[in-house]
Amino acid sequence: MQRPTRFAHTRYLGDKRTQFVYDVDSLDEAKYASLIDEICNTDVGICFAPDTLPEARNRGYTLATEGKTRRHRKPRA
Repeated sequence: MQRPTRFAHTRYLGDKRTQFVYDVDSLDEAKYASLIDEICNTDVGICFAPDTLPEARNRGYTLATEGKTRRHRKPRA
């Protein structure tokens, strides 16, 4: 999947509403393109430094896999 222009240099993109992190490089573009666009357009995306999955987990995010769902909450920051 092509990375969004706002997060062009990040591999892991987090969603503040659900606390899920998405590996943009391994996502199926047909399924997740609208979700990634929604995250970028509503300003609920977050990137991590260093851009690694352990850093995302350190901040309380879990890797999104197919079938996992969570309630959308209002982001605090």
